[in-house]
Formats: sequence, structure tokens, C-alpha cells
Amino acid sequence: MQIERLSIALVAHDTKKPLIEFLVSSYSNVLAEHNLIASGTTGQRLIEATGLDINCVSSGDMGGVETITSRIDFGEINVVFFFRDPFTQKIHESRADTGLLRACDKFPIPLATNIITAEALIFALQRGDFNHLVYSKPTFLGG
Repeated sequence: MQIERLSIALVAHDTKKPLIEFLVSSYSNVLAEHNLIASGTTGQRLIEATGLDINCVSSGDMGGVETITSRIDFGEINVVFFFRDPFTQKIHESRADTGLLRACDKFPIPLATNIITAEALIFALQRGDFNHLVYSKPTFLGG
């Protein structure tokens, strides 16, 4: 089965950036087969750590999370890795984070907020389990 290119968003709070770097470095061969987008600081760190081609939007505190949320709303993101720290959130993160989580629920976007779920999504990407997401723009399911 041919694996389709998906658009994958990569976001991490400051305290979780080393963890997302570890994940992306460990599975760079899988992620390199997809279109990667990241919030600014996270993306720059991932580029430096892995050499992957990553489209960086603004940093989280400059509206990067909102940009990614908007792209979900327009059907441009298929999978999200969002490593967040619920204990040391900054004020601007809470509102933006809620919007991103809500968008993933609204348009059922596969979402990983921790390393175990992220690895499960990576294995699903390897198998091509999300190929159907390439061809269908998310639709509102009600609620």
C-alpha cells in the first residue's frame, strides 16, 4: 500500500520541546514522508535537531497555535502532535490551546498530547491508516 502525504502539525510548550525533539528525531524517517508544519520555536529546534523540511509559522506567543488551529478549520492539517505542559502554562497558552484541542475534536483530527499516544499515531502513519484523511476535508459533526 502506498502511503499518502499528510500534513502534520508539531507544537510543544517550552518544557516539552526536548520531548518532541526526541520523538521527531526517533521517527524522522516516517515523518519525512509527510508535510510538516510547526509553531516557530518548536519548528526551528526540530529543523536544527533533524534537518527535516518543516514549514514554521509564528511562535506560540505570536499566534502560531492560532495559525495551526485556523489551518485545521480549513482542512489543511490531518494529524496533530501537541505536547503541552498543563502545570506551567503561560496565560496566552490556555486560550490558544483550548482552541486547538477544540478544533481537533470538531473535525476529528488524530491528536497526540503525550509520547505514548504520539508513538501510536506514528505507527498508524507507517501503516497508512490515515490515508483516507488526505482526500476528505473535515466536516462539522454537530455539537
